[in-house]
Amino acid sequence: MKKIATLIILTILFSCKEEKEARKPIKQVTVEGKLTEMNKNLDKYVSFKLTSDLSVLTENQQKMLPLLIKAADKMNALFWYQAYGEKEELLARIDDAETKKFAEINYGPWDRLNGNKSFVEEIGEKPLGANYYPVDMTKEEFEAFSDVNKSSLYTFIRRNEEGSLKTIWYHQQFEKEVKEVSSLLLEASKLAENEGLKNYLELRAQAFLNDDYQASDFAWMDMKTNTLDIVIGPIETYEDQLFGNKASYEAYVLIKDQEWSKKLEKFAQFLPELQKGLPVDEAYKTETPGTDSDLNAYDVVYYAGDCNSGGKTIAINLPNDEEVQLQKGTRRLQLKNAMRAKFDKILIPIADKIIDESQRKHITFDAFFANTMFHEVAHGLGIKNTINGKGTVRSSLKELASALEEGKADILGLYMVQQLHKKGEIDGDIKDYMTTFMAGIFRSVRFGASSAHGKANMIRFNFFKEKDAFTKNEDGTYKVNYDKMQTAMEELSTIILTLQGNGDYNGVAKLVAEKGIISEDLQKDLDLLSEQNIPVDVVFEQGLTALELQE
Repeated sequence: MKKIATLIILTILFSCKEEKEARKPIKQVTVEGKLTEMNKNLDKYVSFKLTSDLSVLTENQQKMLPLLIKAADKMNALFWYQAYGEKEELLARIDDAETKKFAEINYGPWDRLNGNKSFVEEIGEKPLGANYYPVDMTKEEFEAFSDVNKSSLYTFIRRNEEGSLKTIWYHQQFEKEVKEVSSLLLEASKLAENEGLKNYLELRAQAFLNDDYQASDFAWMDMKTNTLDIVIGPIETYEDQLFGNKASYEAYVLIKDQEWSKKLEKFAQFLPELQKGLPVDEAYKTETPGTDSDLNAYDVVYYAGDCNSGGKTIAINLPNDEEVQLQKGTRRLQLKNAMRAKFDKILIPIADKIIDESQRKHITFDAFFANTMFHEVAHGLGIKNTINGKGTVRSSLKELASALEEGKADILGLYMVQQLHKKGEIDGDIKDYMTTFMAGIFRSVRFGASSAHGKANMIRFNFFKEKDAFTKNEDGTYKVNYDKMQTAMEELSTIILTLQGNGDYNGVAKLVAEKGIISEDLQKDLDLLSEQNIPVDVVFEQGLTALELQE
């Protein structure tokens, strides 16, 4: 893996003495005549308003909603700092509104849907470690650094006055901000009529002050009946592409769709049976998935921070804590309104251009919903700890863990669909799920090489191509070969589960290097989709105004 390039001093200033100081462009960054290109960049996103039926909320819940949105909104500033540095220092030096807007979407000067390519003059490539580490730090220096907290999810690595490395806890770096968030969550907890939600908000408020999130994760798992929900805190590690250690701040404010959730609640019970049937040697499936998991559908009414940057999440599988997962399982949250936005505005237009005409009837929202849902459920399958004493899969595979885990969830999600369809537990033509899955690969590949989901989809596309799971017609459309896709799905599942169980970092690196790439032929197809003005992802109109509540 290449080392981080040290950005030239004219591009970036980084202070060893002041933790709050971050990268700063030193000159105006927009060149006249590039607005057309920037408008094309903005056209990669289509706007969608996040709304929901607020009549399902009680009076107290409607009072809580603005407090939760306000707390969630504070994740934006924290993630900006983690991803780039000081937001205002960047925006103040950008002349035109289009570039500023694109920087807001990307939480920095790097295009997340184009391999993190810089779109701001005088700022070079994005450091693999984002702003979690000193930009001039090498992997060797980090590995030689003796500090038990250096690989914590919740610490920054900085330099002291002598120039050597030190750790700073998130709650120390953001002391003022986390106190504000904690206060808002406690204020909301006083209005909570649901005891589970009340307990979670109180524990989460405390966790922001000491970076100890496990108790609140357990409390979140115990919540079963609440309609209003919030996911908030430093959670995913995608942004740290140097080691995959550091968690990024994000938040979702959610309203549960009780009717849809009732339809989904039965599926978690099948996890132990499906685990036993995985297409891999017995040694790689000895762990028993937690059966206290639940599976529900929500309207999301606010995104903030990591989950709102670049490609937007449409389903959630949390917590990530392996101890919580083994004891309790996970909660799988399907973000139904955001999912519908991507299906209508992106997936259907893609299918109309890229899928064989005879198979387009198999592109359905129910199949898209199921494939996405079982992707999240499938995170609970497989193995969390290596079979050879290398520790957790996540720690063994480091920065490559996220891409492989997303690939596992995708391919085992399809495995679950097929197994449950055989049992008669899900309806519809199995071809609906497989064809929609194929179209979904084209949707997700467009997220680019900088995304864990994008890498996972490129690996799967190239593997399926090798196994003739699809063919390309003379008119440029793709036709699914259903039997061969079934075989390819099983073979790729075996490969991924084995790599995870062995903690085989070099093997994963080889898989990513060989198959996590976009071929010239595929790039032409993706360019065609862009030329047809098919957006890559969505941006949201959201908040109190979108919900028609008073600001």
